Parts: sequence; structure tokens; C-alpha cells
Amino acid sequence: MAKTAVYPGSFDPVTLGHLDLIQRAAGLFDHVVVGVLVNSEKKSPLFSLEDRVIMLRDVCRGIPGVTVESFEGLLVDFVRSKGDAVIIRGLRELMDFDMELQMAQVNRIASRITRSENDGTETVSEIETLFLPTDPKFSHVSSSVVREYARYQVPLRDFVPENVLRVMIEKGIVH
Repeated sequence: MAKTAVYPGSFDPVTLGHLDLIQRAAGLFDHVVVGVLVNSEKKSPLFSLEDRVIMLRDVCRGIPGVTVESFEGLLVDFVRSKGDAVIIRGLRELMDFDMELQMAQVNRIASRITRSENDGTETVSEIETLFLPTDPKFSHVSSSVVREYARYQVPLRDFVPENVLRVMIEKGIVH
């Protein structure tokens, strides 16, 4: 089995559910890379890429074997750059499974053949996705729910780590 896992996402913002999955993945793998993606489709993110990386590094400080990096482009290329790695994805509900299964299948197909520009050879290299069910106490938590609740000033202590809440207060996102 791969010794490295990549947990990708926009983490806008990082939630207690994300943190739970990172901690659980760290217990299963020697190294977990939290990959913060540059989401070019999202027109107005709550936090900049730099802020998301900083918050995640703060949240993950003290979790052995966890690093945080940003990436742009195809997930399979980022995962491949980490060597023998698997993709970790969390599942909160049945609707997540449909979307995540489709993405896992697409990523597996996209990773299957690597062409070398130097000598024209092709090699097979499939990247697997491992699904972790969300702890039931976090099944209702998502970044989009946090963003919506922040808009209406709903208390977020049960949704995000303390440092994220502190940053949200400092930036005037919540009071």
C-alpha cells in the first residue's frame, strides 16, 4: 500500500470535518499531503490561497507526518509528483458518493497512461482513491455551509477550528 496520501480540496475555509479527516488519514499513512487547490472556477473565494494554506498549516501543526502545499492543474499530476500516493476523499452523505465516485473514476483513467516526451514510451500508473466516511458529528459541516452561515452571522464555533474562527473575526467576516 502507498505510504503517502494526498487530501485535496479548496478548504475555503477549513472545517472541523476536514481536520478530522486529516487526523484520521495521518493515522493510516506515513505522510499526508494536504493539497490546497487553486480553484479558478470559484469567482469569489472567502479566503485567498495564501490565507487558506496558512490556516491549514496552523491547524495541522502538531499532527505528525502532515504537510500542506498548494497546487494548480490536474490533481493526478500533483499526486504523481508525490510518488507512490493515493487520494483521500471524505464522504458525508450519499450525494457525496455519486460525485466522488465519478471523480475517482476520472482520476484513475487520467492517471493510467503517462507518456514520456524524451523517448516516446508509455507506462501504466494508476492512482487510487480511498474514501473515508465522515465522523457523524461532522456530517452536516461543509465549507459552503460555513460561508453561508458566516454571511448571516450564525455562530461558527461548532464548524471551524479556533484559529480559523479567529481569522474570520480578524478579517471582519464574522463578529
